[in-house]
Order: sequence, then structure tokens, then C-alpha cells
Amino acid sequence: MESQAAVEALSALASPSRLAAFRLLVRAGPSGLAAGALARGLAVPPSTLSTHLNLLAHAGLVTSRREGRSILYAADYEGMRALLGFLMEDCCAGAPEICAPLAEITARAACCAPQPVLEDETR
Repeated sequence: MESQAAVEALSALASPSRLAAFRLLVRAGPSGLAAGALARGLAVPPSTLSTHLNLLAHAGLVTSRREGRSILYAADYEGMRALLGFLMEDCCAGAPEICAPLAEITARAACCAPQPVLEDETR
């Protein structure tokens, strides 16, 4: 990721509403959320949400797709990884103990991995 792209992504996240929208979409997973559900979840008017989502999309942090009459928004995980990678690429300056807490946080992210569905849970 280039510096300018990182600045745009960080700028897009530098709003409480946009940060909340992005975090909600990250929690929603790759399937995303319909615009209406997202607006209700954030308690913001649809027009305001649209502006926020456009800024996040322009920054490479959100994608959208149409399904029937709905527009579904999802976090762009590749964009998020690129931003986090950019922020971390010069980490530690040869002192791994500095970044150890960040490695622990990354390891805990494994809790977000899809869990196998047991046969009994599908009924």
C-alpha cells in the first residue's frame, strides 16, 4: 500500500460514524449487510449512511453488491489487511518484544475463523 492510499483509508476511518460502520461490517463477515439493516444498526439516516459508505468504498475499505432490490455492503478484508500491513511493515526496528502484543492480538483473530457446522446444528 502506498502512503497516499493509507492516508485516505485512515481519513475515512477518522469519523465515529464511519468507524462504527466499518467495524459493524467487519463483524458481519464477508456476506455483509443490507444498507437498511446497516442504517438501523447504526441509527443513522440512509442518506448519511450512503455518504459514509461511499467514502469508505473510495478508500478501499468497503465493497458493495446488488442482490435483488437490496444493496449489500461488506468490509473489504484485503483493503483492511493492506492498511494493517502498511502500518506494521516497519514495526519493531529489530526489537520483537515491542510487537509481541500485536502478534497476540493477531493470533486471537483466529477466533473469527468460520467454525465447522455440526450435523445437529443444521436442523
